[in-house]
Order: sequence, then structure tokens, then C-alpha cells
Amino acid sequence: MADHSRRRERSRTAILRAAWDLCVEQPYAKVTIEGIASRAGVGKPTIYRWWPSKGAVILDAMMEEVSPAIGFTATGDDLEDLRTWLRSVAVMLADPNTGPVISGLVGAAQHDADLARMWHERVYLPTRTVTVERIRRVQAGGRLTDTDPQILADLLAAPIWFRFLLAGGDPTPEHADAVFQAVLR
Repeated sequence: MADHSRRRERSRTAILRAAWDLCVEQPYAKVTIEGIASRAGVGKPTIYRWWPSKGAVILDAMMEEVSPAIGFTATGDDLEDLRTWLRSVAVMLADPNTGPVISGLVGAAQHDADLARMWHERVYLPTRTVTVERIRRVQAGGRLTDTDPQILADLLAAPIWFRFLLAGGDPTPEHADAVFQAVLR
């Protein structure tokens, strides 16, 4: 049984790696389940056994790739942790490999209700929950205005995502710092 589990994990890892690599090499729209299966050395049924769609596979691949880079640190200074997190999001989105994969997923989610739901549940809500919790703790310490934490979370994240998705420019750590300082004021 242990051998079967190792084979399953190897296949899962190969599929996620193949999905990520293909998305880095070409636009999201051109990546196919067939291509992922071929690159991973598995059959399409193996992929569909674990994921319902291309978007689901690529979302999991993205989560494996970027989660360590954008997780919240816990230094004991929640305000500084928020700033560090915002800078890490800007760096991740500006990365020439990661950014296009994320914009492809976000674009696809506009026309794929299941992918939009998965993005909301697996990316947005967990990040939002931690962000709002940090904001509340900073507010409780008197270091941030008592504005609704949900609005402050929007004010922190929205300019970074706007620049990335709509304004045609990469967010930078300096841009993240400027946004952070504007929200603090």
C-alpha cells in the first residue's frame, strides 16, 4: 500500500509541475489537459480522477508554487507583517513566470463559475481572513485608524491588483510601500 501511495504522490507532483511549467511557457488559454498529461507522463483519466478541470489543476499548481512566497509572517509586529505581505504580493505578481499564470487564472475565472468559486474559497477568503485579523489587531493596539477592517483590507490590496490586472504595469515593492503608507494616513 505504501508503494501505491508513493506512486500516487509522484503522479500528483508530476501533474502539478507539468501544469505549472506549461503555464509558464505559454498562455493559460493554450494549456490543455492533454498537454499536462503528456508532460507529466500520465493519462488524462489520472488527472480527471483528482481535478474536475484544467483550471482546478492549474489553481492547485499555482497554490503549490506561490503559497510559501506570499504567506503572512509572524514577527510580533502585525503592522510590519501587513507591509511585508503586501510587498510579497507585489513581487509575486510582477514575477515574469508567476504573473502571467495568475492573470490567466483570474481571466479564466471570469467565464468559469467553478474556477471563480475555487479561487474565492482557496485564495481570496483565506488571504482576506488573515488580512482582516491582522488589521483588527493593529487597530486594537491603536496603530491604525478604526475604519472598517474590510475596507482597509480592500484599500491595501486593490491598488496592487489594479496595477497588475488593469493598468498595464507591474506592481513593485516601492508601489506596495506607497499604498501601505497612504492607507496608514
